[in-house]
Amino acid sequence: MKFYKETEFQETEIGEIPKEWEVVKINKLFNLYKGTTPSTKIKEYWNGTIPFVTPTDITKLNDLNEMYLKTTENYITEKGLKSKGLKLVPKDSLLFTSRATIGYLAINKTEVAINQGIISLIPKDANIDVNFFYYFLQKLKSLFENLAGGSTYREISMSTFSNAIVPLPSLPEQKRIADIFSTIDRAIKNVNNAIVRLENLKKALMNELLTGRIRVKEEDGKLIFHRETEFQETEIGGIPKEWKIVKLKEILTLRNGKRPTLSEDGWVPVYGANGIMGCTTDFLIDNDYTIVIGRVGASGEVHLAQGKIWVSDNALYSEKVNSSKVFMPFLYYLLKDKKLSRFAHKTTHPIITQSFLNNLPIQLPSLAEQQIIADILLTIDGAIELYYKEKDVLGRLKKGLMDVLLTGKVRMRED
Repeated sequence: MKFYKETEFQETEIGEIPKEWEVVKINKLFNLYKGTTPSTKIKEYWNGTIPFVTPTDITKLNDLNEMYLKTTENYITEKGLKSKGLKLVPKDSLLFTSRATIGYLAINKTEVAINQGIISLIPKDANIDVNFFYYFLQKLKSLFENLAGGSTYREISMSTFSNAIVPLPSLPEQKRIADIFSTIDRAIKNVNNAIVRLENLKKALMNELLTGRIRVKEEDGKLIFHRETEFQETEIGGIPKEWKIVKLKEILTLRNGKRPTLSEDGWVPVYGANGIMGCTTDFLIDNDYTIVIGRVGASGEVHLAQGKIWVSDNALYSEKVNSSKVFMPFLYYLLKDKKLSRFAHKTTHPIITQSFLNNLPIQLPSLAEQQIIADILLTIDGAIELYYKEKDVLGRLKKGLMDVLLTGKVRMRED
């Protein structure tokens, strides 16, 4: 497969496209059909064997970067289907959300019934590749959102949608273009799966390592894990016998942040309750590690900062840390695991107090074990961050290719 730059264009209602492409209305390519919903008050209409698609089914797929619809949340019976004169949409049709959440797409891999928030696009002939139009209509999502009307909820009318004009390359070119985007989507899906697996691993390890149920030490350059069997009962539950309980104020001092002056020219990150909120030109503290805890609003949220930072007045930050007792990245994960937001005062603006945090009892293993635990979790977080960067690159690659391949500015041919 080779890419080349197109040089011969024709002017059309949708702008310049390659000379040999056609422009057609959607209703010339697809039979369009919009469904409805059987009465939810009649039990025999529901819990049958016919998949019943709602916009929620499709938006969930889009969140997973998945184009094929194989299952649905709801199923209806033959009676439910007939009660509203619903038609079954044949498999390998295109499903488009047209109400409230507009412009999300899926391709059904089995016959389905659809509700009134979906328009189905059933190809009229074999020269239409639904995968190509899945991606092309993705590109038009913002356009369809702008064309939608309604006050209670936004909806694009069947008339407006059916008369939308789209380009039509040859079938082989449709397939080549769709294959490119399918490859990128598979890569994004693989990255998403890797992130989920690492997040689950991190959660499982935090549950075991931070409670001491599983212990870890280093011997001859290897990490040795074993299950703990000897515990002591404490005010926060059972912990290993040699671990200690201390109050937070015994290992560090907490200070209130100060209102920042944000600057577009700033280089010092400003942390608020929700994390980094901008930059400034001055710093409030400069430590190897600083823990920032949301005080108001996102109260109890915990962040780990490094080097020069400023902390906003809706957060607290650590200083005067007793580094002989605590390794700050370990404390960061420990506080995250405690879900401090549940201790916030339930007011109009939930708040967690410095007094409460100062007297918070926490469990501490030896400094060496703290460092090993933190290194494990930091390594997993580092891998997760790399995957997120890869996902961002793939997303930008897909968007860039959509801008040129779906308009014909760049073409593909077989080697």
